[in-house]
Amino acid sequence: MSAVPVRSRQVLMPSDEGGSQAVKAQQRLRELILAGQLASGARIAELALVDLLGVSRTPIRAALMRLEQEGLLQALPGGGYAVRTFSEREVGDAIELRGTLEGLAARLAAERGVSRVSLAQARDCLDQIDRVLQDPSLSDEMFSEYVQLNARFHRLLADMPGSEVLSREIERAASLPFASPSGFVGVQVNNAPARDMLVVAQHQHRQVLDAIERREAGRAEALMREHSRIARHNMQLAVRDPQATAMPGVQLIRQT
Repeated sequence: MSAVPVRSRQVLMPSDEGGSQAVKAQQRLRELILAGQLASGARIAELALVDLLGVSRTPIRAALMRLEQEGLLQALPGGGYAVRTFSEREVGDAIELRGTLEGLAARLAAERGVSRVSLAQARDCLDQIDRVLQDPSLSDEMFSEYVQLNARFHRLLADMPGSEVLSREIERAASLPFASPSGFVGVQVNNAPARDMLVVAQHQHRQVLDAIERREAGRAEALMREHSRIARHNMQLAVRDPQATAMPGVQLIRQT
């Protein structure tokens, strides 16, 4: 198997302790993979990455191991790693897993009750999302703000049951390739009908929070699981829309 030809433009990274360098290398490698600059299926050349990232092989190897744990890389029988591709079913299963866990979090939050402070924080986050969605053009700046606020709301919800175990598992599920709450939101920027799904998703946010506050556990869980299906719908749009190929990582998903 041939080595991946890595582009020659050097990206210098600040010197730091080995652990910090590994994290930075991991972040940069993830960006390269999702941007399609490391071709899927071909062996990744460590030495080329050393030149590209400006760090030693030790943090590079640690970063590659972590990306394998995330699922973006696969270990090769003869040693080394290659970029993975994913079927629509695999991505859909990852999204479904996150939705199931978030549904459990919503149900437990409703059953156990949530403090007024936590509810107020969640409402404030949703108020900020409402303000973002008032811009009909959804500019790049607004889109970036939406993604950050959407992620914050989902984190707040995951913490509501007061279960470190559940919060950790939701975070782990959301870190699977393409499974984050905003993993395919980008397809809505250039697709007017799909963009309306942002408004639908925000309505679902409000309904879930209302169900949690009213202690309606079954309703809260069902709404949150339904909410995750928007991400699956957006994934299907992304892999079939030629204009969506610029979205990070779409080229790694195989149509079924």
